[in-house]
Amino acid sequence: MTLPAKALAVVLASASSATIAVEPATMEARVPHAAANLAEKKGPPLDASDDEPMLATLYQVHTGERVVLDSRSPTQTAFDALLADRSTGEQHPLDAHLLGLLRALAAAHPGSRIEVVSGYRSWKLNEMLRKKGHHVASHSQHSLGRACDFRIVPPGAEVALDPRAVEREIRQLDWEGGVGVYLTAADWFVHADVGPRRRWVN
Repeated sequence: MTLPAKALAVVLASASSATIAVEPATMEARVPHAAANLAEKKGPPLDASDDEPMLATLYQVHTGERVVLDSRSPTQTAFDALLADRSTGEQHPLDAHLLGLLRALAAAHPGSRIEVVSGYRSWKLNEMLRKKGHHVASHSQHSLGRACDFRIVPPGAEVALDPRAVEREIRQLDWEGGVGVYLTAADWFVHADVGPRRRWVN
């Protein structure tokens, strides 16, 4: 199921202006995020609105935190906190187009769980991953707050959608940034960023 290009335009219209890339994530030590509006690991999703239908749930795979995703939630501040550096807990403002993209995809897959694999990545974590031999760019879009790695798990499913199918949906939404797909058992996700338009498969 795909959305017309108009859907993304509407979603992104409320986002702040920003420029419109990916590295496989690895499990790092979990750091508790003390930001407001984030749910406890087993608690109910927060940031829910009584007036807005829930589109999906955002789930941070490294911390277990989750928040409701609808047309108004989470706030950009809560989204930045959810996607903070998974090793240090350091936060960085994320490009608003990333949250808009996730909303548009969630609208095409109502009731799904969107598992966030990687958001902001500090330079410290980025260099550590590079030294360990991971495919991480030295000037990663993640370290600029301009990238997000995620997968979509439909309601009742145990397996996430094929990243190649999600990539097609992203391009049908007229996304002009980078999109990468990761297809290994350890790394099964899509990378989207607001850098130059490009595409790769790992």
